[in-house]
This record gives sequence, structure tokens and C-alpha cells, in this order.
Amino acid sequence: MGDGWILGIESTAHTFSFGAVTSDGTPIPSASSIIRPIEGGIHPREAADHHSEISGELLRRLLSEQDLMMDDLEGVAFSQGPGLGPCLRVGASVARAISTSRKVPLLGVNHCVAHIEIGRAICGCDDPVLLYVSGGNTQVIARLDGRYRVLGETLDIGIGNMLDKFARHHGFPFPGGPEIERSALAHLEIVPNPSIENLELPYAVQGMDLAFSGILNAADTLVQKGASFESVCWSLQEHAFAACIEVAERALAHTGKSELLLGGGVACNERIRNMTSVMCEERGALGHWPPKMYCVDNGTMIALLGRLQMISSGPTDLIDSAVDQMLRTDMTAIAWS
Repeated sequence: MGDGWILGIESTAHTFSFGAVTSDGTPIPSASSIIRPIEGGIHPREAADHHSEISGELLRRLLSEQDLMMDDLEGVAFSQGPGLGPCLRVGASVARAISTSRKVPLLGVNHCVAHIEIGRAICGCDDPVLLYVSGGNTQVIARLDGRYRVLGETLDIGIGNMLDKFARHHGFPFPGGPEIERSALAHLEIVPNPSIENLELPYAVQGMDLAFSGILNAADTLVQKGASFESVCWSLQEHAFAACIEVAERALAHTGKSELLLGGGVACNERIRNMTSVMCEERGALGHWPPKMYCVDNGTMIALLGRLQMISSGPTDLIDSAVDQMLRTDMTAIAWS
């Protein structure tokens, strides 16, 4: 390529990913590998072993596919948190090794903030409310006074985790969200107006917060009582997504902002995108979501945020590069515009 670039390493959970941006901020697609458990959920140690074993191959793949040269590397960013400790430590160790050997700046970044910034960059939105829907997180976020403030969040489990658990309970391996989306669409083909079935599930909204464990248990019970898996998938999506959109709309009204940005892996779901579009159109706002490869966890978003931090506040000192499993969205100062 012959131009300067920044490497980004994503390793918060099931995905290990190397991505990049050019020195002027142009995103470069990632090379990624996802561990898919045969049964059960993600085991942190097994995921970390996967990340460690695949790291060299992924880096070589990124360099080859994107025609990048290590001699042009200007910095290396990594997910510092939040996430699974063993997985985070693999990414941090690889980043420190590359930073030290290549003598380039090390940049520890907030994974949640990276989802926001890749969406802003790709979609061209300025000051949005973010509806962040992923496996481990569900938050409604808005920028105020130099930080991204959490206006509402899940009180128990993330929406993606809830969908994965429901699918796993009924024989579908991780990730379960895509299977639930397919099953809900299959139900629509059979029952064009499924609302008449009235498969009621608990109300997931708790003020500005959300809770998904009750809706998960109720959906499981419906299947046990004889409702079809497809019909319950449809109802589960409708109830859970509507709750998220309701809280996001309240955040738009509260902040006076006029843009809503979807982020996180669940933002790949076409139904939640459609709900976002309808709500934003009805209240005169703009709804945004990046391409699906930038909704899921990816190294490119880490590189992009690393570049912003390098320009605005400088690199991360080695002594400050420890991972933080509990790092929150609102703990990172936003020094860039």
C-alpha cells in the first residue's frame, strides 16, 4: 500500500479480529475469526486459547488481503475493556508485543466507544443517540460534556445474550440471534399477521432501563406449553426490540437530538433496523446503522478509535495498558470532535 496505517486488535469475547485504518482515517476491512462453541456458551479460557492460536495467521491475512506493509505501521490499538478477562489479555499482549518490536505508539481503547465512533464515521452522523445492542451490552448513550453518558441500560443481561440463550435452550448453537431472525421470518410467511396470536411476553422497559431475563423465561415457557418455536421467535423479537426502540425514543426526546445510531451485533438484525427507521421517520429524526461487518465486533473500529486518541490525547503508556473487564462507556474522556 505504501501509506501509513494504524492496526486495531479486537478480542473482548468470541471474536478475534485484526483491522486497520489509514493515517487519514479511511477504514480497512478486518480479518476476523470467531470461536463457535459446540455446546453451551463462550468459555473465556477456551476463547482466549483460540485467540492466541489464530493471532499470527490473522495478522498475515490482513497484511496480505489489504496489501499492508509493517514498515508503514504508525500505531497499534487494542480493546482495553470491557470484556472477558482472558480474551482481553491476549489482545493486549499481542498489541504490546507489536508496539514494542515496531517502536510505534500503543493505544488502549474503550470497546463500547469504538462501536459509536465507527458508526459515526461510516454513517456520517454528527451527534447521535446510540442504541447499543450486543451480546454483552444493551445501552442507550448520548454525548454530553466530553463523555458518552449512559441514559439507560440493561439491568441484567444484554439483549444478544438473551437471544443466544433462548436459541441454545431449544437446540441451536451459538450464535443464536441469526437463527431467531430466520425463524421469525419463517413464521411471517405462514402467518402474515401474527399479532392476532397474542403471544404475550413481559414488558422489558424499566424506566429508562431494560431487563431481559423475564422475557427469556416467559418465551421458554411458551415453547414448553406447545407454542411453535417460530411463533415465539417472532414474538420475542417484537417485544424485545420494541422495548429498546421505546427507550431510544425517550432518549431522543430527552436530549433534543435528531439522530439515532444503531451499534453492536444485534444491529445486524433487519427487524430492529426497520423499527428504528419507522420510529425515526415518525418523529422527524434520522436513523443510521453501519454495514453489518462494522456492527459486529471488528478490529477496524478499534483502529479507528485508536487513531482518534493518538491525534487528540496521545498514546497509552505501557504502565497504563492493563485491561479492565468492567470498563464502562462513560469512563472514557472524549477529547476528539
